[in-house]
Amino acid sequence: MTIESGALYVVATPIGNLEDISARALRILREVNCIAAEDTRHTGQLLRHFGIETPLLSLHEHNERERLATLITRLREGQALALVSDAGTPLISDPGFALVRELRRQGLQVIPIPGASSLLAALSVAGLPTDRFAFEGFLPARSAARQECLRALAREERTLVFFEASHRIAETLADLAAVFGGERPAVIARELTKRFEEIQGATLSELTVWLAADPKRQKGEFVLVTQGAPAATETDTLETRRLLTALLAELPTSRAVAVVAKVTGLRKKPLYELALTLGGQREPEP
Repeated sequence: MTIESGALYVVATPIGNLEDISARALRILREVNCIAAEDTRHTGQLLRHFGIETPLLSLHEHNERERLATLITRLREGQALALVSDAGTPLISDPGFALVRELRRQGLQVIPIPGASSLLAALSVAGLPTDRFAFEGFLPARSAARQECLRALAREERTLVFFEASHRIAETLADLAAVFGGERPAVIARELTKRFEEIQGATLSELTVWLAADPKRQKGEFVLVTQGAPAATETDTLETRRLLTALLAELPTSRAVAVVAKVTGLRKKPLYELALTLGGQREPEP
């Protein structure tokens, strides 16, 4: 196949093991006029390994919008360009969205060159349902904001996938256990395709203990996969959640639960468990 002039190729690169790059990706990277890279130094090492001498142009979160005009001009002149991130498939928690959106808006050609993705790699070996899943990227760095985000996801029935950095992995796992419940099945995938790859599945509580048992387990890049929540019951409805949330802002957890139970006729115990996922404080159960 000949390369398309005036097209942007979105090229997946290895997330660790260099053998994971496709023959098609290597051909595209050799034949385009220029490669827009998240980190030109990092991508430069990859290109040198494969003997590729295509010029590089930086495209990262701090300069993406500034680069739009230059890249669009080059494409309209008939040049073929490639977009790569530091690892894996571009735009998946990486730069490139603004560029691709604008190119599609202007009717310019954008061509995917699929390949490695830590998100899909983790899902494929997690042993958790994959027919429906939701990717949430990186959670907020601060615990309060992170827990608020997790509470909004607590009743999500699809399998959930998160990215996390080494310096936050222990805190994030603890927050997941606190908000989702320690018995929720989950998988930690660490350093996928790299020398120290490690994939561990257990409950969130058990994974918290496993992670703390060896400091080396807290190093590297992480993908967290958690099973979705059980199907909603008669207790967990949108109206019940709204009522509980409003009351929890004004009353202690047990009192808020008692009021909702009286108004709705629902049992207190499942209401109490629901209240905890909505930010209520654990106290002697009513």
